[in-house]
Amino acid sequence: MAPTAFVNALPVSRPANIVGSSSFVSARSTTVRSRNARVQPRMSLEQYADELISTASKIASPGKGILAVDESTKTIGKRLASIGVENTEANRQAYRGLLFNCQGLGEYISGAILFEETLYQNSIEGKPFVDCLKDIGIIPGIKVDKGLSPLGNAESFETWCTGLDGLGERAAAYYKQGARFAKWRAVLQISDKTPSKVSLLENTWGLARYARTVQNAGLVPIIEPEILMDGDHPISRTAEVQEEVLAHVYKACDTNGVLLEGSLLKPNMVVPGSDYKGTTSPEEIGAMTVRTLERRVPSAVPGIMFLSGGMSEEEASINLSAMNTIERKGPWSLSFSYGRALQQSCLKSWMGKPENVPAAQQALMARARANSLANLGKYTKGSEPSLDALGTFEKGYKY
Repeated sequence: MAPTAFVNALPVSRPANIVGSSSFVSARSTTVRSRNARVQPRMSLEQYADELISTASKIASPGKGILAVDESTKTIGKRLASIGVENTEANRQAYRGLLFNCQGLGEYISGAILFEETLYQNSIEGKPFVDCLKDIGIIPGIKVDKGLSPLGNAESFETWCTGLDGLGERAAAYYKQGARFAKWRAVLQISDKTPSKVSLLENTWGLARYARTVQNAGLVPIIEPEILMDGDHPISRTAEVQEEVLAHVYKACDTNGVLLEGSLLKPNMVVPGSDYKGTTSPEEIGAMTVRTLERRVPSAVPGIMFLSGGMSEEEASINLSAMNTIERKGPWSLSFSYGRALQQSCLKSWMGKPENVPAAQQALMARARANSLANLGKYTKGSEPSLDALGTFEKGYKY
């Protein structure tokens, strides 16, 4: 089916149909209980619907966005190595502790995505990190995918995202631990032959299956179909591919009964390939991004939380602010879910030294303020300090 047909088939809002036939679900649960009284009925999206909608709306509040701190142990090791700090659990604990005990951060940050180690970890003082976050007004979230694997019957560099096996049980455990939203990152790449049809179908279907599965356990899904910046293509090619990807995403979400009001989207901004020889302004990036979203994202989705994709801290803030100055039809909050574009100055200010924690927290607050203003379309270039002039783009980025 062509992308246009996908979008034409999409409902704007279907809260009444979030679990298909409620009578069927009820009858099935009754049958299971009658067979064995000790067996509990299956988790249901229906019982969490109001909470999911409320959580998603809070995360997408005006002037707020997400701090992505979900780096794997290997990836956080790269970050620590860049400042000469050894990748030990104690150092990871110390760094994340300075983030989660940053007073006032909740004024600009509504949610924090954690790695599984961090979700169950305590601060140096012995306080659970989930409680540290809650105390400063930040909702804990959790990365639930298990990483990328090579995709058969596709181009050699194409991947699929693993982790659906056992996801329902893991999501229930994460909810019990205090997480209230989740993230799953699928990756696609632009070339003359890609993304292939196999990659489109596999990755967008996986995102939808994940989204419905974690909603059944009470977690708001962040749906992340990242299109890598690699390549020399113009911005128009990125827009074309992203429209097709998003059409597949929301068709698959509709098929799986995902509650859109209780979900969030985490796409890349529409930018040219990293090796493109021309120039592109923030205003053009903003206009092309908004146009793409208006063509493909249902209005029921409360928030679109952009990834930074290796942009510098300033670049990510400026581009986000530019798109929020454009009058648009879509009602969504256009905000941020940044990892590297929120943490680079913080890391460089910390350098692994306890006496530098206040300076590191000030650097974090500066970039959080910058992106809060960008969400409102009010950020002025250079108005907040940054130690990240070059960005952190890596070809074929993996984490």
